[in-house]
Amino acid sequence: MSEDFDAVLSAVGPRLRELRRRSGATLTALSETTGIPVSTLSRLESGNRKPGLELLLPLAKAYRVPLDELVGAPASGDPRVYPRPTVHNGMTVIPLTRKPGGLQAFKQILPAGPNDLEPDPRSHEGYHWLYVLNGRLRLVLGDQDLVLAPGEVAEFDTHLPHWFGNADSRPVEYLSILGPQGERFHVRASYRPT
Repeated sequence: MSEDFDAVLSAVGPRLRELRRRSGATLTALSETTGIPVSTLSRLESGNRKPGLELLLPLAKAYRVPLDELVGAPASGDPRVYPRPTVHNGMTVIPLTRKPGGLQAFKQILPAGPNDLEPDPRSHEGYHWLYVLNGRLRLVLGDQDLVLAPGEVAEFDTHLPHWFGNADSRPVEYLSILGPQGERFHVRASYRPT
C-alpha cells in the first residue's frame, strides 16, 4: 500500500508541470492565482515537496480539473466520463476528456440570444477542430467571416486569430477538439465499392 501511495505522489509533480505548460502559465502567474509561493510551486513540480490538500485544492481550482485527475487517482473501473460543465462568458463548456496533455475534447453550447456581439478574435498555441451539432455557428478566422451549419467541420491553427458566436438568435451546439501545436487530426478511410 505504501508503494502505491508513493507512486501516486511522485507522479503529481510531472502532472502539475504538464498542466501548467499546457495552460501557458508561468510559475509567477500561477502563484498570483493560487496564493502559493513560486518556490513551493517549483518544488512541487520537481518532486522535492510532497503535495498536501492545502496545495492541491487551489491548484485543481486554478487548472479547472477534479482533484482525482490532478493526483492521478487509480481508475475506478468505470469508463464513463462524468463531465462537470463550466460557464465562460455565457457559453457552457462540457469537457469530454479527462487526461491532461494531448488532444482535449469539449461540447460547447452558445445560448440563444441577440447576435449583437462584436467579434474579438484571439490567438493562442495549438490546433482546433470543430463540428457543428445544432444551430448556426459564426466563425471569424483571420479575415474570413464564415457561417457553419449542422454537420459542417472546420479545422485551423490557433495562431490565426479566431472567434466564435451565434450566426442568428438561436442556440448553437458544437464539438471542439483542441490539440497542441503541430498535432494534426488523421482520418484514415477509404471508399470500397460493393
